[in-house]
Amino acid sequence: MATVDVTVIGGGIFGLAVAEACADRGARVRLIESRAIGAGSSGGLVGALAPHVPESWNDKKAFQLESLLMGEAYWARIAALSGIDPGYARTGRLQPLADEAALDLARSRAEGARELWRGRAEWRVVPAGSFPGWSPHSPSGFVVHDTLSARIAPRRAAAALAGAIRVHGGEIVLGEARAEGRVVWATGYEGLAALSAALGRDTGTGVKGQSLSVRHEAARLPQIFGDGLHLIPHDDGTVAIGSSTERHWDQPDTTDAETVEGLRKRAVGLCPALDGAAVVERWAGVRPRAQSRAPVLGPWPDRPGHYIANGGFKIGLGVAPMVGVAMAALVLEDEDRIPPGFRPDALGLGRKGESPR
Repeated sequence: MATVDVTVIGGGIFGLAVAEACADRGARVRLIESRAIGAGSSGGLVGALAPHVPESWNDKKAFQLESLLMGEAYWARIAALSGIDPGYARTGRLQPLADEAALDLARSRAEGARELWRGRAEWRVVPAGSFPGWSPHSPSGFVVHDTLSARIAPRRAAAALAGAIRVHGGEIVLGEARAEGRVVWATGYEGLAALSAALGRDTGTGVKGQSLSVRHEAARLPQIFGDGLHLIPHDDGTVAIGSSTERHWDQPDTTDAETVEGLRKRAVGLCPALDGAAVVERWAGVRPRAQSRAPVLGPWPDRPGHYIANGGFKIGLGVAPMVGVAMAALVLEDEDRIPPGFRPDALGLGRKGESPR
């Protein structure tokens, strides 16, 4: 590529989404990834695209909602461009309700969903047995069923985005390459750690998660979320289970039998249909969690022409479509669609520091 307009550093879901959106707008794009596409937490198993509860509305929830609502058309376009099926399906989600208080709260949130989701998805309370053979254990006998939640196969999604970038004429480099033009740093938890070191303050950290997949055919059924655990049926005849939350860890990509078995047992307790399902794969990776708990998107303070796209943590896959759109508008046209709470200066990143490699 003779001249590069935008260089994106990092081949995780944020970097890929930003690079594809810039290339889709006609920019000449180079993406540089030091290891492999989706090498970090973007290459995991779970793939839950699920909304926050429809209440106490804020910029983060509104941004996520827009991204989830555009998800079906977005991933269909990426699949058509790349020829790679990302495994997207808006199958909805079930959440068990523990008692009468939880039941009352869930019913009140249905009103919030009607207003905030603008009739494009539902939040309703239904009997726990509404999905025979896939009913989560629910002490109240009822579950929340929302029709906004979706799932995706993370590795296939990353591959599809990479394929779409190449179709646009973008360049993907694995290893070292020169950064030219405007530069977007999408370097995950390692980038957050480097930011903290360079600025002398805590800007974020990496949180390790372990997960597993088991053999069970439920691809057309809703995902289940309960007790902090996601059960995600995929179209390859597996159900992904995860994830653990580990703030202290030694190795970023190793699993341990005790943690994984604990996840499996919790999953069976939540959904007895998974009892006896054979384990297909175990996985571990580290998710970038910004101090604000919101994504960090926007200009790199005091470094003209440099930008940050980081901190996806648990919602990275779900907000990736909007991250791509918003960052491309900012980088290419100086059009600012970034919620104020997402901006780097919201973390106090106002002094000069080294690039977040």
